[in-house]
Amino acid sequence: MQPSVQPLYRLNKYFVKYKWRFLGGVFFVAISNMFGIIPAKLIRYAMDAASMQIDWHRLTKGYSLHELVADSISFNLLVFALLVLIMALLKGFFMFLMRQTIIVASRYVEYDMKNEIYEHYQKLDYAFYSKNSTGDLMNRISEDVGRVRSYIGPAVMYTVNLGVTMLLVIAAMIQVNPTLTLMTLLPLPILSFVIYRVERIINRKSERVQAGLSDMSTFVQESFSGIRVLKSYAAEKQIERDFSKQANIYKDASMELVRTNALFHPSLVLLIGLSTIITIAVGGYMVMEGRITLGNIAEFVIYVNMLTWPVAALGWVVSLVQRASASQQRINEFLDTKPAVDPDSGNEIDFKGEIEFKNVSFSYPNTDIEVLKDVSFRVSSGRSLAITGGTGSGKSTLALLMMRFCDPSKGSVLIDGNDLRNVSLGSYRSQTGFVPQEVFLFSESVADNIAFGLNIEGNGAKVRTMVEAAADAACVSSDIKSFPNGYETMVGERGITLSGGQKQRISLARALIRNPRLLVLDDCLSAVDTLTEERILDSLERNLKDKTSILISHRISTVMSADDILVLDQGRIIEHGTHSELMNKRGFYFEMFEKQRIEESLKG
Repeated sequence: MQPSVQPLYRLNKYFVKYKWRFLGGVFFVAISNMFGIIPAKLIRYAMDAASMQIDWHRLTKGYSLHELVADSISFNLLVFALLVLIMALLKGFFMFLMRQTIIVASRYVEYDMKNEIYEHYQKLDYAFYSKNSTGDLMNRISEDVGRVRSYIGPAVMYTVNLGVTMLLVIAAMIQVNPTLTLMTLLPLPILSFVIYRVERIINRKSERVQAGLSDMSTFVQESFSGIRVLKSYAAEKQIERDFSKQANIYKDASMELVRTNALFHPSLVLLIGLSTIITIAVGGYMVMEGRITLGNIAEFVIYVNMLTWPVAALGWVVSLVQRASASQQRINEFLDTKPAVDPDSGNEIDFKGEIEFKNVSFSYPNTDIEVLKDVSFRVSSGRSLAITGGTGSGKSTLALLMMRFCDPSKGSVLIDGNDLRNVSLGSYRSQTGFVPQEVFLFSESVADNIAFGLNIEGNGAKVRTMVEAAADAACVSSDIKSFPNGYETMVGERGITLSGGQKQRISLARALIRNPRLLVLDDCLSAVDTLTEERILDSLERNLKDKTSILISHRISTVMSADDILVLDQGRIIEHGTHSELMNKRGFYFEMFEKQRIEESLKG
């Protein structure tokens, strides 16, 4: 069986990267503990010296030396007290330096890990995000990384402190009396056995706690994202009950872990207390035999107390390590996920705009259902292609393949005659514009959302001019000017303050501002009225001259003006031609047109 801490081996690269900080921390630990041991010796000397001077004080009673001996005792105790204070201050200073090296290094590691995870998030493909919840992904970059940081910082610091303390203290104890040292340390093997038995229980319960936290985070994230649906169905009470169930699962798992730790820590303190009792009992017997002095017993008690906190903290450290191991395992699983679509591979191109599908079939991962079946078509540069069909016919899947959010199961997608799998995604997508069905707007101003297509902030006179031109092209400028702050109006999370049509048109403006060679519109005009749709299509026709455009929609009014029209049904192309050609065939397209015409007349 692999050791439970194996996932943490992946962190070794950070220990190497920040080795001087960690080595400096070890050095400061050693120095601070040396200044911790010296007071024990000083107290032994003080007690032994005071004991002898007290005897002299008694013997000189009635003599002139009596007062001199009393003054000497007071002076010596004052000197020893000042020395102990100085040692304590020096120990505290080096402990401060220890924290400034190891704890600060752990913060640097946390920073690096979050950047590494976020960078990996950017590389992962559409399929990954369709299978993983947002709450769980957020939990990995926040809670899981935080737990790992606790291992790299506090856990490492206290482990090093324990190791150095035990090495120095035990060496000092052996110098005084090996037999008493052996008797005092007898409970430590029992302590090691208890830790060994409990660590697996802590690990198992830590995994349950982390899983419960992920589930709860996902539930909360989905509740906030769907708050309008939640309120429209008056489902607040039901959601509260469901959240309480999730919270109780997390609470129960956390309480089990707390109870384990609650039993673990007192057991450690009890075993350390046994060492103190053994020291006094056995040490007292040795004092009576004259083998050690009373100062030695005091010295040993101080040494035992020096071991108390590090060893008592060992249980907490074990808990931190096990929880960090469980979290690092989750992070490793994520970091080891390879994107099905590699964004870093391929050659850069100067895209002209030609798109071709050759015998393309596609099935989504983990399903045997073919969404597309042997689809072939070609769009010349500067031409417009419309794709229509019923729900579930595969229209949006074609858009995903064109943007290479996924790769075909069979066949190939060619751009300018090159297989899209051999082209740099960054180069290709920088020359395309895509407006998906589900519009997403950031919690920024309208101007910043439109300027996002330029990958720069929406400020500056030149950028503002481009933003306004794109808004005009998307027929949304009049709406924006009616907003309280115009282009600086904050749209709210996911554009919650805007209507569906306004969000779609702002998203369209975000794509148009790039002046793309290829524009893919995936049913992105569904929320606008027919009159506005006609204005937008006329504007697109003017702004997309010599550009390739793909219009995907179930509305015939959207696709009828395209140069070519594909009609999909159950993943196959069943009709192909211009609007007039398809109408003359009086087939599936004609039936769709007639149904929609009747629906529009009934609405009117």
